[in-house]
Amino acid sequence: MNKEWSLDILYKGYDDPGFEADEKALVALIEEFSDFAQKLEGEPKEVLKKAIVLNQKLIEKASDLFSFASLSQSVNTSDIKAASILGRLSSRMSALAAPRTALVKYIADLEDLSSVIDSDPLLKEHEFYLSQIRESAKYTLSAEVEKVISLYEISGSSAWSDLQSYLTSVVPVEYEGKTTNLSDIRNLAYDADPAVRKNAYEAELKSYERIKDAIAFSLNSIKLEVLHHCELRGYESPLDETLKNAHMKKETLDALISAMEEYLPKFWEYLKAKAKLLGYENGLPFYELFAPLEGNDKQYSTQDARDYLVDLFSTFDKEETEMIARAFDEAWIDFYPHEGKVGGAFCAELNNAKQSRILTNFGGQLGDVITLAHELGHAFHNYCLKDNSLLNRDVSMPVAETASTFNEVVAMNAAISMEKDPIARRALIENQLQDATQIICDIYSRYLFETSVFENRNSEFMFADRLCELMLEAQKKAYGDGLDQDKLHPYMWCCKSHYYSGHLSFYNFPYAFGGLFARGLYAKYLKEGESFVPLYKKLLKATGTTSVEGAAEVAGIDLTDKEFWRASLQILADEIDEFISLC
Repeated sequence: MNKEWSLDILYKGYDDPGFEADEKALVALIEEFSDFAQKLEGEPKEVLKKAIVLNQKLIEKASDLFSFASLSQSVNTSDIKAASILGRLSSRMSALAAPRTALVKYIADLEDLSSVIDSDPLLKEHEFYLSQIRESAKYTLSAEVEKVISLYEISGSSAWSDLQSYLTSVVPVEYEGKTTNLSDIRNLAYDADPAVRKNAYEAELKSYERIKDAIAFSLNSIKLEVLHHCELRGYESPLDETLKNAHMKKETLDALISAMEEYLPKFWEYLKAKAKLLGYENGLPFYELFAPLEGNDKQYSTQDARDYLVDLFSTFDKEETEMIARAFDEAWIDFYPHEGKVGGAFCAELNNAKQSRILTNFGGQLGDVITLAHELGHAFHNYCLKDNSLLNRDVSMPVAETASTFNEVVAMNAAISMEKDPIARRALIENQLQDATQIICDIYSRYLFETSVFENRNSEFMFADRLCELMLEAQKKAYGDGLDQDKLHPYMWCCKSHYYSGHLSFYNFPYAFGGLFARGLYAKYLKEGESFVPLYKKLLKATGTTSVEGAAEVAGIDLTDKEFWRASLQILADEIDEFISLC
């Protein structure tokens, strides 16, 4: 089986004639769109139809070019060619800022947009897209200002983000007389040897001393840029901007966070139970969060992972099963960590190919198999959207984690249900609780940390030590006495790329949303059986054309009702009770 993904379906390389031809075509399309936006003449119906067609063509060309360069860079952050091309493409696309602003203003000024949309099938298909453009007009500045902002972002938040990615991928980590990288050293958190886990944690923390100041400048610069943009555009706060861009009500977030806070002590019970199993009296040290328990020592090859996931999902849905097999067999996945490769895992959609590419840092543990299931869930979500217009595939952050987490739950619950040995069963339940604790306690700590960073940034520059203080405060509130208060992870702000975006703040609560929303959907699947699957796929397809709450309504769920979130959390609370009883 392949170890690396193949991008040949896009281009054979930067010197591929198709790459040069597509970049030339993109430049021509940018010019055509700019000329079109300067006039915006004729019947509104025809203007909007042309705008949709031109935007689709722009996405078709730009997505392949950006995907090839960014995916190439993600497995080799020292790829100078990729960095140069991404900068050049970003500069070209920045020319669209003013024309797109003109189009936004045009749509906002249409007196009867609804009637125009109803008059044509193409416009009706893009009703949500057009209505969101009209909504965004409230926060859009003049064409010239938008152009200037777009240009400055290239050397601003985008460059600072690249710096964080680069530093965390190349920083040397000294461990047992050898030099390794952050991805490898963080994978040792899952090692069976407690000494290895502790020593790796200490080596990891020490490595951040080399890069903490530069990354602190990155974080401060990005967050200040976001605050300034929000002020200029008229958003109440970065969180307000995030919710509006996510098409999600504040009432939904409030219900989610409130329910999470209510159940935090239950997760602390789990952490203390695991701590006692491992011989700790004052809560679990941070470096033992992912410690495998006895009975959870099976190693998996990538072929084992393929066989397990294909067999498992064959009982759920034929289409997803076939897609999973293709992902393994057709080199959609880049598996193993190495120097210069970014950490973590992600799934990227290849729009025109109607495929996805998945990056992981596979280490052979069950957790790595579950990570593959998670990312393949994203790929299946992309698959369900593939027949939508390119303009109707843009999924907001919260629902973006739904299919991925649903896959996690399916994979883990299947493993647990098949295990009869109580020690092995306890280990599997604990593995699932590890992940659940991440989306509840850890995500809550990230939410608290990012909130505090935004609250402080206008009045102070937060040096690395101050950021470490804020992170420790957030971890103490989120993990309570479940973790040893003297053995936390002050540098979690350093290694999480989610904080380093000028356009995507608060990329944390969507994981909790997805995790709990998916569990609610899984409960419906267990109750309704096969009849649920078409409804589930319909919901995923709808995420590109409706709000978060609208997508949930497809399954008859009210997301502003705290009871829904409590019910999903209670599923996890019951698992915690079983785990404690097995201890």
